[in-house]
Amino acid sequence: MADTETTTPDDTAAADEWAKMLEAEEQKAADPAAAAEGAAAGGEEPQRVLNQDEIDTLLGFDVKKDDPKNSGEGIFAILDKSTTAYEKLPMLEVVFDRLVRQLSTSLRNFTSENVDVSLESMVSIRFDDYLNSIPLPALLVVFRAVEWENLGMVTVDSSQIYSMVDILLGGRKTHKTVRVEGRPYTTIEQEIVKRMINVLLADMGTAFEPLSPATFLFDRLETNPRFATITRPGNPALLVRLRVDMMDDRGGMVEILLPHTTLEPIRELLLQMFMGENFGQDTVWEKHLGKELKNTNIELEITLPEKTMTLKDVMSFQVGKTVLLDCSPEDDVTLRCGGIDLTKGTLGKVGDTIAVSLNDSIKRKAKD
Repeated sequence: MADTETTTPDDTAAADEWAKMLEAEEQKAADPAAAAEGAAAGGEEPQRVLNQDEIDTLLGFDVKKDDPKNSGEGIFAILDKSTTAYEKLPMLEVVFDRLVRQLSTSLRNFTSENVDVSLESMVSIRFDDYLNSIPLPALLVVFRAVEWENLGMVTVDSSQIYSMVDILLGGRKTHKTVRVEGRPYTTIEQEIVKRMINVLLADMGTAFEPLSPATFLFDRLETNPRFATITRPGNPALLVRLRVDMMDDRGGMVEILLPHTTLEPIRELLLQMFMGENFGQDTVWEKHLGKELKNTNIELEITLPEKTMTLKDVMSFQVGKTVLLDCSPEDDVTLRCGGIDLTKGTLGKVGDTIAVSLNDSIKRKAKD
C-alpha cells in the first residue's frame, strides 16, 4: 500500500501566515510611509527616532554644558571609569583652601597691591585632554616634588602674565581689558612668571606641611604644551583652577596640575577625614593610645662595660675561661631598651635578686 501525503489544517494556516508576512515586508520596502501609517492604524506603536540633542546627551557630547564636572556623562562615563575623582580624597580640599588663603597674602606682599585669590574648580581629568584644552599663548612651568619623587605642572594664562607685568613694571592704571597679544613672551615676562611661581610653590609646600612634608622646586619653563609632558597621556590627574583678581579689573587664571601618580605616596593621608585644624588627628584616640602604651611590657637590658678583643682571642674561648674587663664592681652599668641607651646605674643585690640603682633620670634626648 502506498502512503498518501495529506495536508493538515495547521500546516495550511502556517503557510498563509508566512505569505502575509512576506507581503507586508515587500510593502514596507516599497513604501515606508504607507507601512508606518498601516502599523499605526493596526495598533502597533511606530519606532521612535532620537534627535541630535538626545544622541549628544547619550554619548556625552552635550556642548551646552560648560561645567567641567558634567563632562563625565554617557559613554564618556564608561571610558573614564578609571579616572579617580578628587572627592574620594577629602583632605585635598582642605590643603588647597589653605593654599588660597596663604597665596592671597603672599601675592599682596609680592606685588604691593590688593590681590584676591579664589578657588575656581577642582576636577579630575586625563592628562592628554588637559594638554589639548590649554589656550595659547600660555606659559607652562614644570616643578618637581622632591619628597614624592615626581613632577607637577602650573599653567599661567596670558591675561595673568600681562597683568603681573603691568603691576610690577609700573604700567598705566586703566579699566580696559588687558589685550592678549599673540607674540612670544619676552625674557622679562618669563622671569616675572618664574618669580611668581616660586612664591606659589613655597605656599603650596606650606599648605601640605601639616599633612606631609613636601618641597616643590622649579624645574623648567615651557611655551609648547607638548614639551611639558610629565606623565602618560591616558593617566588621570587633578586639575586645580585658581582665579587671581587684582586692581583695575586685572588678573587671570593659574592652573595647578598634579598627576595622581604624584599624589600616590600620600594617598593614605589624603583619605583622612578633616577634623578641625588638626588635619585628621583624633585627640581622643591619641590619649587612649598614650595611656595604653604606658601599660606595655618592655624588655630592659643591662650592659656591662665593653671590652675590645681580637677575633683570635674570641675563637680561643673555652669552658671555664675567664674574661677580664677593664672595670671594677663599683663602675656604672648602662640600662638599654631596644638598643637605645636610657640611663646609667650601679649594679647591686637585693635579697636573692640582682638590682640596679639608677644614677640619672630617663630623659628624652632632643634630636639635633
